[in-house]
Amino acid sequence: MNDYELNRRYVITELLRNRKDNLIINGLGGTCWDVASLGDNNLNFYVWGGMGNACMIGLGLALSQPNKKIIVITGDGEMLMGIGSLITIAVKKPKNLSIVVFDNELYGETGNQKTHTANGVILSTIAKGSGIKNSNIIQNTTELKSLSSKINQINELSFSQIKINNELDETILPIREGPYIKSRFRKTLLGKEALLE
Repeated sequence: MNDYELNRRYVITELLRNRKDNLIINGLGGTCWDVASLGDNNLNFYVWGGMGNACMIGLGLALSQPNKKIIVITGDGEMLMGIGSLITIAVKKPKNLSIVVFDNELYGETGNQKTHTANGVILSTIAKGSGIKNSNIIQNTTELKSLSSKINQINELSFSQIKINNELDETILPIREGPYIKSRFRKTLLGKEALLE
């Protein structure tokens, strides 16, 4: 049991307080349920079991929709699986993409085994070394509120590793039909254009 100050549901509420029509891509498991805990939204793209690909989906959206803000919210286990994506993201440098990693140092989906972040791996340092200059680690409310005040705006590519405790919250399961999630996301984002393709 870690003793970090921040609870995941408090963090998600703060981060998306001023969301507006920003596009949210979440990783599997806990972050999927965290995003759903704020209510369903047509601009939520629930990745569900696609471990390791949330950041690359976010990159694709950021490049194709430069006037939209894209926020990827994923966990430390999922980020470790897709760690190589940070290099490509850093090379492309989309200023409208923010990556947020909820780091409780556990693989919550497979039995709460410790991830490498419990043994000294610092994801924000890896992101910075990959070329994402605005990379940081957040461990308290003051730092979180600073991030929350900026994350919903298009400023610059950013990476935030948020250390959270491993308190369990209610599991809120969103819709899980992949074709439906994709179709409604595209239709909401593209409107009539989505129907032409």
